[in-house]
Amino acid sequence: MVTSSGPAPERRGVRARDTREALLDTAERLFAERGVGEVSNRQISEAAGQANNFAVGYHFGSKAGLVRAIVRRYTHDLERRRLRLLAEMGESGELRDWISCLVRPATDHLAALGVPSVRAQCMAQINTVPPMREIVIDEAVSTPSMRTSLAGMFRLLPGVPEGTRRHRADMSRLLLVHALAERERALNEGDPLSPTWDATATSLIDALTGLWTAPATAPAPPAAMEATGPTGPA
Repeated sequence: MVTSSGPAPERRGVRARDTREALLDTAERLFAERGVGEVSNRQISEAAGQANNFAVGYHFGSKAGLVRAIVRRYTHDLERRRLRLLAEMGESGELRDWISCLVRPATDHLAALGVPSVRAQCMAQINTVPPMREIVIDEAVSTPSMRTSLAGMFRLLPGVPEGTRRHRADMSRLLLVHALAERERALNEGDPLSPTWDATATSLIDALTGLWTAPATAPAPPAAMEATGPTGPA
């Protein structure tokens, strides 16, 4: 029987989506506040108002599955924004344009969330746990827009040795992840000196451009070291 609220299977589907979103929102907040390792799936379920303490396991399978869902929710919007930037930019010969494609999708996304938000702080906490960090790297670097952005960027850096490139990629990821988290925290706290997200993006692009164009005077790390990509959440 069809009621005014729709067929029963459809209503169940809506409830399941609502539950998933509630769990994701709660996990983001708790991870940002306490860290990934300090929060159990049971605590997330309880804080999300779920009578079933195993709700996280039911919907996501494990904490790793939950983290992957959080990251995908973030990178889905970043992908859309980055693809638009790439289409507008074309085959630019300016390194800053390609670095902008790594930075501005994240800052624009965080600006759209408004204040308060915890997403950048959550991503910073996730990046401190090696197995979870690998999920972030896997999800971020594997997207078509990220691969295109990195290819365009590295095309303009032919003189950077492979080992140095990977080392600077690590430094870039750390700078971006933690700078975004600190800026989000300052905005949440109402810091009157905190710059806008647009100004934050410009500063990060300046810093990363300087990092990537700096002379390579130190011995290059082994080229075979594990690649992590230049960004964590982006």
